Amino acid sequence: MNSVGMGQRPQNRRQQVVKFLWVGIWLAYLSAPVRDLLHGGHSDGVVILGWIGLAAFVFWYFTLVVRAGRGERNGVVLGSVAVLAAQSTVLSLTLGREWLVLYVYVAIASGAALPFRLARWTIPAVSALLTGCALLVPDGTSFLTGLLFPALLGGFSMTGVRELIRTTTELREARATVARLAANEERLRLARDLHDLLGHSLSLITLKSELAGRMLPGHPEKAAQQVADIEQVSRQALVDVRAAVAGYRKPRLLEELAGARVALTAAGITAELPAEPDLDGVPEDSETALAWALREAVTNVVRHSGARRCTVELLRRRTLDGLLLELAVEDDGSGGPRGGPGGGGGPGNGLTGLTERLTQAGGTLEAGRARNGFLLIARAPVAAVPADVGSGA
Repeated sequence: MNSVGMGQRPQNRRQQVVKFLWVGIWLAYLSAPVRDLLHGGHSDGVVILGWIGLAAFVFWYFTLVVRAGRGERNGVVLGSVAVLAAQSTVLSLTLGREWLVLYVYVAIASGAALPFRLARWTIPAVSALLTGCALLVPDGTSFLTGLLFPALLGGFSMTGVRELIRTTTELREARATVARLAANEERLRLARDLHDLLGHSLSLITLKSELAGRMLPGHPEKAAQQVADIEQVSRQALVDVRAAVAGYRKPRLLEELAGARVALTAAGITAELPAEPDLDGVPEDSETALAWALREAVTNVVRHSGARRCTVELLRRRTLDGLLLELAVEDDGSGGPRGGPGGGGGPGNGLTGLTERLTQAGGTLEAGRARNGFLLIARAPVAAVPADVGSGA
């Protein structure tokens, strides 16, 4: 399609020709001045000056209408309309009533090029000038009725077209902005997913590789088992990354609890994990957010804490905001979430991503130093309360 969209500038020569023809088709109403020049009985000098004046008027009209809405200052546009009105007046007074039709073009150009707050004054002013000139031109009043209404109607119609073009342009820009925001949001989602997925998996691979290296001289069978585990983790990481890229990766708490036990055990950290959790009434978004929180917390414990023990609790708590599922991960190490002592330096990308995930699910995140180490608490809402479940302390 090579048509020119409303409110959209021509993008190639063909579209420019289409727009030129669309604007130029209305020049057919200049047939009266043209006939006057050809058959009006004027002298050769007057005819030449008339053609020059008509050509100048048409050029100025095209320049004003075609460039309407391109950001020119209102003062410049008002000056251009004034030039058109002056040309119309001079040509009408010198050549006769047939030239009064030029005022219709002035009114239309005024409505097309000026905002309504100005056009509502300039269009009546042009119509008044048309009326005054018609009274001065011999037999001009006979043309007045047929020109005054088109001038008013055409001018104010063009103000509506201008507003429609402006609105269409704003909608097109808003649509482009929404598309950019959606693309940015998708990039952020993918960045969070890849950080959480690869951080956990690569940490586990590193740990098992170190274990395999230490076992290799004296315990080749155990080293081979660690290598097999590395292969399994690598394959799962590849599957998870592909799922994240496709947008379908939604971890589950049961899977993450099992993975946390493997990662902590491989790092030589005593793991205290809950039995199979009760997830009745927990929305999918809440479970997914808490699963990501568990993965990130365990990854930080393994990589940064230097802990010997890690405790994971999963409880339901009734609050003023409703029933929440609370995940608490506490270790007895000395490192924080970014590897510095006490977690100095502020939250890292992982905790920032977790905060965003939990906020989207309607939950909250707390993370900081505890009495014996580091504590992360993630909370997410529960949609329904099973009859046999009581609230936590």
